Amino acid sequence: MKDLIIIGVGPAGLAASIYTARYKLNSLLLGAELGGCMNESYKIENYPGFLAISGFELGQKMKEHAEAMGSKIIQEKVTEIIKIDEGFKVITVSRKYEAKRILLATGTVFRKIGIPGEDKLSGHGVSYCATCDGPFFKEKRVAVVGGGNSALNAALLLSRYAKEVVVFFRAEKPSAIPRYIDSVDKKENIILVPSTNLTEIKGAQKVEKIVLDNAWNGSIEHDFDGIFIEIGSQPDDTIFKKLNLEKDQMGYIVVKPDQATSVEGIFAAGDITTGSNGYRQIITACSEGAIAAATINDLKQKDITA
Repeated sequence: MKDLIIIGVGPAGLAASIYTARYKLNSLLLGAELGGCMNESYKIENYPGFLAISGFELGQKMKEHAEAMGSKIIQEKVTEIIKIDEGFKVITVSRKYEAKRILLATGTVFRKIGIPGEDKLSGHGVSYCATCDGPFFKEKRVAVVGGGNSALNAALLLSRYAKEVVVFFRAEKPSAIPRYIDSVDKKENIILVPSTNLTEIKGAQKVEKIVLDNAWNGSIEHDFDGIFIEIGSQPDDTIFKKLNLEKDQMGYIVVKPDQATSVEGIFAAGDITTGSNGYRQIITACSEGAIAAATINDLKQKDITA
């Protein structure tokens, strides 16, 4: 029976594991994809201490830091959490673990458009990760869907590989920060198309065409080799649906200032919580992970003296 199991190996989980290691808690960090959504960022320029660093590299550095402090990290997918008398049982694809308390840091998953052809061609030209799949589209023509930070960040990365990058978004202007907009404006192979949505993705074995709700360049149908969907994310509640945690109308876990949830013994940190008020950044995820670890350490001390 461990003091704590942290589920999720993104910034929140890794930060929490650094602090729990410092507190000498008997803890374990579980999760399948090291770095989580942070891996999608090819250049991070707002994390203190680094003028510019890729998301993948920052994730590796966090892991090295955690392990140097004594954290035990097992990269394995968690499939279920079950409440037991002494605490919780956590089941992965190959093992079972038990802990008195749980910290959920599972992050978010990509939001889909929900149009014909999207699911069928996912992995065959439809992608949700420019960092992962961008190099496959060298000298190709690709589309990006979305007008926010992640979309323009993806477009900038893709412009290094693709012959042409066309960004479609439904608003009249992109909602990204000025720095991204200025950078995109300087790229000759990036085209912004406002007030336009995709209605269908066509192709037999791979992406071949897209269909738009408004005519662009005289047509609603255009040839593309790849589609990168960057319209945000939503909480990944796959493993904790049965725990009946209080969530807001968007599905984010409601947390108290100490990162406690509505269920005793379960805490949450990072992008899945309401704590950062929509400002879902690496630095806020790390902050919530650290706060949760401190709270759980205080509870452990109370357990000892009780």
